[in-house]
Formats: sequence, C-alpha cells, structure tokens
Amino acid sequence: METIDPVLERTSWPVAGLLLDALTRRDFDALLDCLDPGVRFRALVPPGAFELTTATETVARFRRWFDGPDAFEVVDASVGRIGAKTYLRWQLRLEPADGPARIVEQHAYTTGAERIETLDLLCSGFHLETGAER
Repeated sequence: METIDPVLERTSWPVAGLLLDALTRRDFDALLDCLDPGVRFRALVPPGAFELTTATETVARFRRWFDGPDAFEVVDASVGRIGAKTYLRWQLRLEPADGPARIVEQHAYTTGAERIETLDLLCSGFHLETGAER
C-alpha cells in the first residue's frame, strides 16, 4: 500500500481548491499562480491528445476554452484523492447571448505540493445543452 507524504497531503488539497476557485471566477492570473512554471499538462480532448510544458501555455489553453463574452456557470465540481494524486472534476455551462448553451465536463489528475506540477485532463468536448441536462 502506497504511503502519502504528509506534506503532500496537507498542501495538494488547498491548491486544487484554489484552481477550482480560479476557474469558477475565470481568473486566469490566479489559475497561473496554482501552476508550477514548468507544469506538464497532458490532455485528451476532441479532436485529440496534446501536451504542454509551461504554466503560460497551460493557462492560454484554458483561456481559449473558457474566456470570452459567454455567460459562464460552474454546474458541478469536486475534489478527491486517489493514491498520491489529487482528482478534480468540473462541469461547466457556457451560454452565448445569441445561441444555445453548451456544456462541457473535464476530469483532471494532478501532482504537486505548493503548486500543481503535473495535470492530466480528460475532456468530454462541448455539447449543446438539452432540456434534460438543465
């Protein structure tokens, strides 16, 4: 059975919460503060996988996905642990002024103590919201 470093146990939860808080507010400067400058960000998203190796590139990708004029709502989010990794999940709703709302869900596994050093993400892609989802 794997033993979790007590320092990691104390510090990984707060940074995960800070990351979710920053995402909720679309505060990309605060999101940057959650990431180690050399963070390894790997993601599987439609249309395929990619890997980035800096915090600046990682935040730019989050901006591309979630910044802009659309109304933005965090529908659901959670944080947990699996072994030495912190697990985060969020479902977001984006609604443009002139079109139907879209939803997206992302799951992420992170490592790091004071800042997130690795971020592995799986994304559902953006989907039109249906009446059953709201």
